[in-house]
Amino acid sequence: MLFGHNTNVTLDGTVFHVQTEDRGVNSAAIDTTVHCRGRVLHRRTNRYHDLLPLDAEKEKTVKTRLDEQHFGVLDELRSGALKVEAPPLPPPRPVALASQPSAASLGSASAPAPVSAPAERILSVEMLNPRTWLTGKHATLYVVARHKETGAPAGSALVVARIVGASEPIEVTTQSSEDGHARLEFDMPRLGGEDPALVIDVATRDARGQLRFQLRAKPKAPAAG
Repeated sequence: MLFGHNTNVTLDGTVFHVQTEDRGVNSAAIDTTVHCRGRVLHRRTNRYHDLLPLDAEKEKTVKTRLDEQHFGVLDELRSGALKVEAPPLPPPRPVALASQPSAASLGSASAPAPVSAPAERILSVEMLNPRTWLTGKHATLYVVARHKETGAPAGSALVVARIVGASEPIEVTTQSSEDGHARLEFDMPRLGGEDPALVIDVATRDARGQLRFQLRAKPKAPAAG
């Protein structure tokens, strides 16, 4: 059984995302990463080969170790024992401006060509478990992102899942692996707005993609007459 946690920590106005995952018995590793603005700033990995093969009691021990590692990193971040530096905000994208001919160039045979910003590429985003992503109130999303033009995996992309139309805002962030895969987990909030939806945004430095699933809010029980 795989376990995991996703937590956002705000330090001096900057949001850092902490994700801890059980990598499974093939790796026998508990992996914690600290992300900010699409970059991994810290990684901590501990093995549990000493517990293999797993049984019900040893799975509980894995879960305890995972919890201790995740919340230990959170405590270190908040206390300053673990120091991470947020990457700078990306510069604003340049606005394409058509060049204006000067008075000296009027009537010349050729005018300079307008300068345009490079086109942003498109990512194809796919959920690998569209029928089983929600169990009770717990959501587990398995996502893969690829460059639409070439089909190449979008590795180290920022992956953000959010619920539109929820009574309480929720946003979970992670980073895709080199093969473009990512996993996000969270507890579903109560749906309260119109047209609620699960939205998954994926972005690299020069490409973006989005996947959107419409959700159904449970109908309210009729008031007793």
